[in-house]
Parts: sequence; C-alpha cells; structure tokens
Amino acid sequence: MSVAPQSVGRRERNKQDKLDRIVAAATELFAERGVDEVTTQQIADKADIGTGTLFLYAKTKGELLLLVQNAKYTEALEEGLADAETIPGVLDAVLAIVRPIVVCNRTQIDNGRTYLREMVFGDPEEPRHSAALAIVAQAEEAIAAALRRDERVTAGDAATLAHIVSAVMFLSLATSVNIALSVEELVQDIRRQIEVLLPR
Repeated sequence: MSVAPQSVGRRERNKQDKLDRIVAAATELFAERGVDEVTTQQIADKADIGTGTLFLYAKTKGELLLLVQNAKYTEALEEGLADAETIPGVLDAVLAIVRPIVVCNRTQIDNGRTYLREMVFGDPEEPRHSAALAIVAQAEEAIAAALRRDERVTAGDAATLAHIVSAVMFLSLATSVNIALSVEELVQDIRRQIEVLLPR
C-alpha cells in the first residue's frame, strides 16, 4: 500500500526539480539577454531537459517569461504592501505599493514590457496568465484599501480609482516614449497622474 504514495512523491519531486531548473535557466538567460534574444532551445539546454519536456511546463516563451516574472511581481507587491502599512498619507501609501512594481518592471525593460503585453493579451484561462492577472487584482485591492483611508472615497469609488491607477501604471511602464525614463521619473509621472484623480 505504501509503494504508491512513494512513487507519486518521487514523480512530483522530479517534476518540481525540472520546473525549478527551467525557472532558473529562463531567469538567468532572460536577465542576461532579454526575452527576445533567447530561444526555448537555449532554455531547455541550460535546464538540461529536452525541448518537448520544456513545452510540458510552458507552451510558449511568453509563458516562460510569465513563469519567471510572476514570482518577482509577487515579491514586489508584498514589499509594497509592507511599505504602505507604515505610511499614513493616501497618495504616498498608493505610491509605496506602485514603486516596487515599477522597479521590478524596469529591471530588464524589454522583459518588463513583454510581460505586460503577455499579461494583457494572453489567454486568461492559461494558468501563468491567470496568475499574472491575479497579481494585478491583488495590487488593485491593496491600492483600493489605501484609497479608502480617505473617508471621502467610497468603497466603490476606491475600487474604480484603483483600477484606473493600475491602468496608469501599466501604460506608463509599457509605452515606448517612457523607455529612457528612470524609475524615479516614472514614479513621479505616475504620482502626477494619480494626484489628479484624488479628491481635493
């Protein structure tokens, strides 16, 4: 009876080991060269697996990027949430949530822009895309909570404003005219746009 669980456990461990190797290989290659300059064959070779095996874990290079970046965006959001808790002002709390996401996106600009494109235009039913959209939803919930600190902002308005803030942030990060901007310049640009939205 105990043979079956050990077999399943070993299989699951092997699958996790392959996934970890894929993520490590993709992370390193994407960071070094950018997503557009890396092939799936190079990732498979670095992970020491066959290309067919790689496609069992991610069907496209875009899904591989989501696999890598989702973990980074989750960490950025957690950092922003922790920072926002210590900041009393509404606008500054919102920016505390936004800033680590901007930093994460700008670590490798082409990867960041491709990640946003994959997230927005990918299949929302595919697990990696779904996870990316869940991160956006969590960020919007956090931003809405910060906005609700202002008693003039209703729960419904906070949710709508948070969605707008999210759109402002992602458009600012994705647009070609902002490629040369630093993190601080981007955050200040986003700040100016959010300021217009808030009650005065």
